[in-house]
Amino acid sequence: MELRERVAGLMDRARTDLAELVAHRSVADPRQYPAEECGRAARWVVDRFTEVGFTDVRLVETADGSSAVYGERRSATPDAPTVLLYAHYDVQPPLDEHAWRTPPFELTEVRGRWYGRGAADCKGNIVMHLTALRALGDDVPVNLKLIVEGSEEQGTGGLEDFVPRNADLLRADAILVCDTGNAAVGVPAVTVSLRGLVNVVVTVRALRSEVHSGMFGGAAPDALAALIHMLASLRDRAGNTTIDGLDSTLTWSGEDYPTDRFRADAGVLDGVSLLGDGAVPDMIWARPAVTVLGMDCPPVVGSASAVQPEARARLNLRVPPGIDPHKAADALVAHLHAAAPWGVRVTVEREGFGEPFQAQTGGPAYAALADAMRQAYGREMASLGQGGSIPLCTVFADTYPDAEIILMGVEDPMCLMHAPNESVDPTEIAGMALTEALFLRTYADGR
Repeated sequence: MELRERVAGLMDRARTDLAELVAHRSVADPRQYPAEECGRAARWVVDRFTEVGFTDVRLVETADGSSAVYGERRSATPDAPTVLLYAHYDVQPPLDEHAWRTPPFELTEVRGRWYGRGAADCKGNIVMHLTALRALGDDVPVNLKLIVEGSEEQGTGGLEDFVPRNADLLRADAILVCDTGNAAVGVPAVTVSLRGLVNVVVTVRALRSEVHSGMFGGAAPDALAALIHMLASLRDRAGNTTIDGLDSTLTWSGEDYPTDRFRADAGVLDGVSLLGDGAVPDMIWARPAVTVLGMDCPPVVGSASAVQPEARARLNLRVPPGIDPHKAADALVAHLHAAAPWGVRVTVEREGFGEPFQAQTGGPAYAALADAMRQAYGREMASLGQGGSIPLCTVFADTYPDAEIILMGVEDPMCLMHAPNESVDPTEIAGMALTEALFLRTYADGR
């Protein structure tokens, strides 16, 4: 296959591209990294997409202060369909750099995988787009639009605000949201379901200040113990989420996620049980799930013999399609207040929301992608859920109700996105670049 050979011949260039892009410390939080790092990454994206034939490639400012990259490439065929390509150039912070086996902002190959922050999420997907377009050369039979945002990982909603305000600019027949991945390396997939999210910060207050645990402990109400009691009430002994008003009995009807593969992918220790009484895909794709993201309390080293007057925690609640995240937030807040012991004072700050998403999969773009994946991988396309949230998908669906929205990308369960030692398998960049190139051809022919 001519396209397969072209993609294979471009993989050295793909590695160079990804190394250059990973080197930009583009964490969209100026408290952690200078804003200039995001600026340099954005300009890199502008330059590379200009090289592959996009015109009017420019930075557009969004409401949260970040810059997105926009561009267009027109087809020679007047009635050709339009495809919008999406990715993001910002990344999660590296977290504990000492936990990395390789420098987080230096692309490094280890046992065939390419390591570095953003290698998979989502700079690898930017390189996938570039590789697909280089393989096609001048033979791109659709109209292309590009939007690469710069604050997706911060969840501040810059592009979510930009899209409805600039609906005509981004209007397309098919939207490739390239921020997900395959079921496993070599197992092509689309993501058809996303859970929404609710983030809250709960604060518990019980005393005016710390008091000596010997003199007052036993009668003085302990804010940290109260918070622990409240958090424990959010799950039952089996690990099911138990927030009053949220249905935790829903089931998943799509692709299976075998238990042994999930345990390996998640790094579950031997002898440790999985949570919940449902199958793995029920628990991660179809049911609500609450996670304690962080707590403010004294660290072990340096702690004193004192009863704590105040403690707080940041909670993340994921909700499947069919559950309104705002109603879910109401249920979570009510549950926390009801679970608070000893009359402690509880305040809950609602920090952020993201809508769940369910793709409509019966159109020509999905048919073209299924054919492209079959040609590229030699096997049928799987349909997956995703426990993570991409609120932009709901904004796209609301703004462009007739567009087909496809979630795909180079990530795989071993990539450790958002964690130390993030990596991408370069065969997935090659396979998905070939898939995208074949899709653009097939979609144009089938319309």
